[in-house]
Amino acid sequence: MNNFIFLNPTRIIFGKGTENLVGAETKKHADKVLLHYGGGSIKKIGLYDTVVKSLKEAGVEFTELAGVQPNPRLSLVRQGIEICRKEGIRFILAVGGGSAIDSAKAIAVGVPYDGDVWDFYIGKAKVKEALPVGVVLTIPAAGSEASPSSVITNEDGWYKRGLTTDRIFPRFSILNPELTYTLPNYQTACGAADIMAHIMERYFTNTKDVELTDRLCESTMKTLINNVPKALANPTDYAARAEIMWTATVAHNNLLGTGRDEDWASHDIEHEISGIYDIAHGAGLAIVFPAWMKYVYKHDIERFAQFAVRVWDVEYNFRNPEETALKGIEKLKAFFSSIGLPVSLSEAGIDDSRLEEMADKCTSSDTHTVGGFVKLNKQAVYEILKLAK
Repeated sequence: MNNFIFLNPTRIIFGKGTENLVGAETKKHADKVLLHYGGGSIKKIGLYDTVVKSLKEAGVEFTELAGVQPNPRLSLVRQGIEICRKEGIRFILAVGGGSAIDSAKAIAVGVPYDGDVWDFYIGKAKVKEALPVGVVLTIPAAGSEASPSSVITNEDGWYKRGLTTDRIFPRFSILNPELTYTLPNYQTACGAADIMAHIMERYFTNTKDVELTDRLCESTMKTLINNVPKALANPTDYAARAEIMWTATVAHNNLLGTGRDEDWASHDIEHEISGIYDIAHGAGLAIVFPAWMKYVYKHDIERFAQFAVRVWDVEYNFRNPEETALKGIEKLKAFFSSIGLPVSLSEAGIDDSRLEEMADKCTSSDTHTVGGFVKLNKQAVYEILKLAK
């Protein structure tokens, strides 16, 4: 096990009706906020009215910025930065899923910075300060409600890049599973793939003697696998929705990665797919992860066999551990397919005309590698994308 420092300062407020507390929680931090959200979904389910009522009752003024899209756009972030500067706003309240939260975090780091906020996402500058962010979560998926990360898409070239800094942990996140009842099944499934991917990026490691976090990862994955079909069959199953929502948070709040090296190649590869084709991040991960596994599994057959046995209940073949490992990969792929997700680029309507371009962008023209479990250069990423066809 590696040395580690674990930090997660986000206050989690979980359960039925907790969205009614948003005004009081926000008031602890600010009297005036930017209310940041996506399209009309929060208005359709009545959440917008609840949030506005709670803010007003707490004496919190707000300016609205709607329009967050999946794979949130840099242009809207820049608009939010200008609004905050003009209005003297010092707190961002995100209401929605990971896209709204990531966009809010980007605004938060951009307001006090003299340069272009994109500098942080391409490694040109480091975050020294950020406005505080609060969250009312509606989609369990990205885990951004309790993570130090944000991912933004730059329309100029369609580059999708991430930022990680402890300064953007939300101050509080309100999680009511009831708010997920009206999610379309496809969105629930995409969220599940995103959650699963966050766990697997940590699970496939070269670090030895990490039994506790191995077991935590495995139990978290099994909980998700058990409850997603229940939520798809009965969208108002509170117990299943609660398990999924908390699983999403735990999957990406840094706990499961303590003491171990992580990978993240599949996320880097997927960012190029959704950056260009604008598909749901979870759908892209359902395509990429099995292909990545098929490319790298021989690096540590025993770990993949462990994944198969402990997560998917595959019987271990002592004579042929490789067969066990491959069965685990197929089980993952079958699970994604069973919940309605594409498991190949062709199923997502994506042809092979831009595979080389994506590999090139992913590795900055082969000037660096991606991934920690196995380091992948441009050619390796290209081969994985071909396996994903």
